[in-house]
Amino acid sequence: MNTSWRSASLVAAAAAVLALTTACGQESAPSAGSQNVGATAQAGGFGSAGTSAGTATGSAAGNGYGADGQQAAPKPAGQLTVATNVKLGKVVTDSAGMTLYRFDADTAQPPTSNCDGDCATAWPPVPADDAAAGPGIDKALLGEVTRSDGTKQLTIGGWPAYRYAKDTEVGDANGQGVNDKWFALAADGKKASLADLPGLSVKKTELGNVVVDRNGMTVYRFSKDQAWPKSVSACTGSCLEKWPAVAPVAVNDTKGVLTKGMMPFTRPDGVKQMTINCWPLYTFSGDKAPGDVNGQAVGGTWFAVSPEGKAIGAPQ
Repeated sequence: MNTSWRSASLVAAAAAVLALTTACGQESAPSAGSQNVGATAQAGGFGSAGTSAGTATGSAAGNGYGADGQQAAPKPAGQLTVATNVKLGKVVTDSAGMTLYRFDADTAQPPTSNCDGDCATAWPPVPADDAAAGPGIDKALLGEVTRSDGTKQLTIGGWPAYRYAKDTEVGDANGQGVNDKWFALAADGKKASLADLPGLSVKKTELGNVVVDRNGMTVYRFSKDQAWPKSVSACTGSCLEKWPAVAPVAVNDTKGVLTKGMMPFTRPDGVKQMTINCWPLYTFSGDKAPGDVNGQAVGGTWFAVSPEGKAIGAPQ
């Protein structure tokens, strides 16, 4: 009788461990009961006291797109050219020297713009009417797409082109990485980048080796998140604007990074987010150049991720 009871206990314990292992990062939204995110995230710890321009870009927007205000009349694009940005490499600019952007929610094949209303106020579409290829621009890559209001928008390599309302000076690139969906355009329509990096890799910084995304931007963990028994993010709303979720990455699209517990999960808001060691991953809107670590120890809850998936400098 005692042997039978002990065997049953061992079976139950094994089943519990298996449940923990398979639940981590599973492709389903965590239950509402496990998401105590409202008061937790709003109570602080996600960088609300940040002072950098990049932080303001990601969080001050009441319309949720990174800028507020009235939509201005579209300015002609004129002759496009390629400018060198020390942080981003080669970027496309209009005739006034303003940086042009692309939106991850759009498509290039076929060209489709999904930025209207408040979005188009923050990100004014670039008219196609007078756009011309200048130095560094292949005329064959320029095109147009008809927007929902009937106007024609410039496309580059199929991608609809936008300006950013918070860029006010020649050379500004304040829209880079906003909400982890907006990126400066390269001349071929791809995202401007100093290097062609894997989805997740390792970069040496002042903190030592840290995990970075495909744009070379430092990846962080939030200590209020949960890794077990399933990945749960406690960062929502304005927190997620400051700390954009890292999109899913294929395991074979990584280099030098721990692959244990590396899998995506779907948040309650529908956003798919990547994990390492089952911990949800983020970038920081206050980081503007590859290798920046401005998010380190913000609020005592945000920490850069080591190649082993650990939170660098977090209290033990």
